[in-house]
Amino acid sequence: MTAPKVVVFAPGDQRSYERFEEVGCDVTLGKASWADPTGNTTEEIAAMAVDADALVGTSIKGGRIDRSVMLASEQLRIVAKYTVGVDEVDTDVATELGIIVTHAPTEANWGGVVETTMQQMLTLLKKPRQRDEAMKHGTAWRTPALTATHIGRREDGYPGLTVGIVGLGRIGGRLAQMLAPWRVRMIAYDPYQPIDRFIHANVERVDLDTLLQESDVVTLHVILTPETHHMIGERELGLMKPSAILLNTSRGPVIDEKALVAALQNETIAGAGLDVFEVEPLPMDSPLRQMDERVLLSPHVAAHNHGAGIGPGIEWGTEDVLRALRGEVPEHVFNKDVIPRWRERFEGRALI
Repeated sequence: MTAPKVVVFAPGDQRSYERFEEVGCDVTLGKASWADPTGNTTEEIAAMAVDADALVGTSIKGGRIDRSVMLASEQLRIVAKYTVGVDEVDTDVATELGIIVTHAPTEANWGGVVETTMQQMLTLLKKPRQRDEAMKHGTAWRTPALTATHIGRREDGYPGLTVGIVGLGRIGGRLAQMLAPWRVRMIAYDPYQPIDRFIHANVERVDLDTLLQESDVVTLHVILTPETHHMIGERELGLMKPSAILLNTSRGPVIDEKALVAALQNETIAGAGLDVFEVEPLPMDSPLRQMDERVLLSPHVAAHNHGAGIGPGIEWGTEDVLRALRGEVPEHVFNKDVIPRWRERFEGRALI
């Protein structure tokens, strides 16, 4: 029997393909890595995918897993991601062709994203960077510029801030849990979650325009789809309070970056915390790199923490591929509608 072919289009580390070799798979490695997600072009990935049984890897930016890639092999049964989200995979085409797509929304990943979101909010509102710089350089002592924003409601009548959560899934829900003791008003927009999700999170359900108009902090926790692409643009930024801040730890293209730069330059909004960008790595000539302390940037590492990061996702993705190669439905299927057809094509047909 011919060895099954596994294309690791973006290795997470050596662990991400050693187990495939151990069970007798023929492994092909792409150029991309977690540290440098640029990697291969779509055409190069399609060439690697010829006769592949599985595609697996972390995020890629140089190409896409599109129809041309998936049609390169009639026996392709799974595209597995080590990370949360499948924006570089055409899941509709995969479903049409009977191919399972999996991803890895591990708590180590999404829990770290929530904590980073909290860090962004506190850094922009409580001004630790400015206070630290003032002390170390002796430039200020208790000046008005070092005045921070009080976050929670107080007994003296101060109402506290309103935090608007766009996307009340794993990350948005955990954020609501973390904010609960802070005595802030929480509102959320998510047309795909049932009302009991909002009730249990003690979050008020609102439409997107209302959220943007009423929030002091707007934080984005959505996957990237055609619907969410540029969901925050010039019009939406114009609805926000001039004193509000915008946080994004989801996907860069959810925000129209040019519109955001203009809104910051024109003081349409007060600040932004960004871990993700439309083009990654962020180009050196990006205007965002030239912004002052109103903008907080990080290199798409919100989930990267000691003992966490991509490691648990590698374990999930690897096991999903091995199960698919054994003719078993993997655990972490993203496009669940494909399962009946996948069973007809591959269930019980073990390759390892």
